[in-house]
Amino acid sequence: MNEASLLESPLLGRAGFRHAFFTRNGGVSTGPYQSLSFSLAVGDEPGNVAENLRRAAGALGVPSERIYYLSQVHGRQTQLADGGETPARFLEREGDAVIAVPGALGLACAVRSADCVPILVADRATGAVAAIHAGWRGVVAGVVGAAVSALREQTGQRGDLIAAIGPHISLRAFEVSDEVAAELARASDATDVVHHGATRPHVDLRRIVRAQLAAAGLESSAIDDVQGCTVSEPERFFSFRRDGAKSGRHLSAIVPRLP
Repeated sequence: MNEASLLESPLLGRAGFRHAFFTRNGGVSTGPYQSLSFSLAVGDEPGNVAENLRRAAGALGVPSERIYYLSQVHGRQTQLADGGETPARFLEREGDAVIAVPGALGLACAVRSADCVPILVADRATGAVAAIHAGWRGVVAGVVGAAVSALREQTGQRGDLIAAIGPHISLRAFEVSDEVAAELARASDATDVVHHGATRPHVDLRRIVRAQLAAAGLESSAIDDVQGCTVSEPERFFSFRRDGAKSGRHLSAIVPRLP
């Protein structure tokens, strides 16, 4: 895959974690799913999604049958991936964060998204990782803190956590109701997350997620921002808000490593 197909976090890379925030480029899907889409539920062809997964697996250095993601429900539930079941069986589980325990090598934890926030977390001390899917409902439900807590429970220590926040709907594009804006404003101790535009409020999800990671114990220097707005960059990203339900879904994934 070429450099247009994925984005990486320098912070995660320097720590030795293979990972990627995949863009919409570099795959074989067609029509509204063109070209690197990872969801059958939105109507893409199974063969195309399988080939896209094969290409993503090659970039991550794992077999395509070892990429684990869930049926996401915009909540706060986490699930452990240890490689003991097939990805198809794992997909029957509901949740919005996937954790790989120390020693679960040769697999990738992944989430799929269009406008929601993908977050990849890694423990430099043990090599354990987590992939988090945070839509606005998940942000309000506390999925970020829940996933970090679950990761620490698995490592048996506070660890040395780092995280990267991937591309998602930006402040400029994320227009919401007054009620949703109020819920999101209460979801962290971050200030200046709601901007009042000409008609309705706009909300800065990146700022909120950063604050939630900080509240979970991560230093500011341990949080990386991989930039990109899914709504305003159609050449690079899929967007539910821009294109509707019949559109592609990105994959964001991270591979555990040895301590």
